Amino acid sequence: MTSLAARAASPGSRIVGLGSYQPETVVTNHDLAQTMDTNDQWIRERVGIVSRRFAKPDESLVDMAVEAGAKAVADAGLAPTDVDAVLVATCTMPSMIPNAAAQVAERIGVTAAAAFDLNAACAGFCYALATASDLVRAGTARHVLVIGAEKLTDWVDPTDRSTAIIFADGAGAAVVGPADEPGIGPVAWGSAGELADMIQVADRHSHITQEGQAVFRWATTQIAPIALRAVELAGIAVSEVDVFVPHQANLRIVEAIAKRLRAKGAREDLVVARDIVDSGNTSSASVPLALDHLRAAGEVRGGDVALLVGFGAGLSYAGQVVRLP
Repeated sequence: MTSLAARAASPGSRIVGLGSYQPETVVTNHDLAQTMDTNDQWIRERVGIVSRRFAKPDESLVDMAVEAGAKAVADAGLAPTDVDAVLVATCTMPSMIPNAAAQVAERIGVTAAAAFDLNAACAGFCYALATASDLVRAGTARHVLVIGAEKLTDWVDPTDRSTAIIFADGAGAAVVGPADEPGIGPVAWGSAGELADMIQVADRHSHITQEGQAVFRWATTQIAPIALRAVELAGIAVSEVDVFVPHQANLRIVEAIAKRLRAKGAREDLVVARDIVDSGNTSSASVPLALDHLRAAGEVRGGDVALLVGFGAGLSYAGQVVRLP
């Protein structure tokens, strides 16, 4: 029988670099109150957002992904030519063809890389991180650039206060490389397709709609068990987690999940990302954005154990434990 060659596997994978990008334009709650029936107090009480960033009309999703991705590659101490694959998690490309990843790779200088987009909405970055980890561990790629990027303002009705106060634009990125010991734990992921109509874009001429209260109830009851499952799969106790970075959907959701984790043994000094306050909900970009912002603020250190969890439209969810670079 003819034998086929296989690439050498790596015993583990890890995040070796981070990067992020946000547009310059800051939009406050007061700014939104000029165009819709809302006010600062109403927004803060319901979603916890104080301000968010909106891209300019001529600033594309690919532009933002390039900025975040290039920073992550530099942070990893790599040249673009060291990257073998580029994954862009997004649900807001203006057109499905061509994909974002190939354009991003070319503009960063990653030549002849495998490049594809992944759409798991707000869970997208965690899905892509798991995919990158498996590519590295299998020996299919040595370094993978993972980017979560969204221009949600292209898909939001600016007069709909149920969505326009929440969603924003930005990009976050990580480079995944090989490791002698696992630095990215097994993914705990899944979906609830029977609830798909809770968050949707009905067709190419429609805006994002969501059943806010139903999504809130689902997230506050169903996501903590997923997070705890990720901790279990990583083979550690929840008390060993230093940092919790959930999808930045809503401050009340973030705090409710953190409270449930502490009830199950998470430490009181657990660092909890609250990037939603000044960044809004950036869907697949929110987890890497929040992580990079925590690092920039000095709230986390290299070697810290972080629990990442994404969840959103699909409905889809994913979480994993990682050791920070």
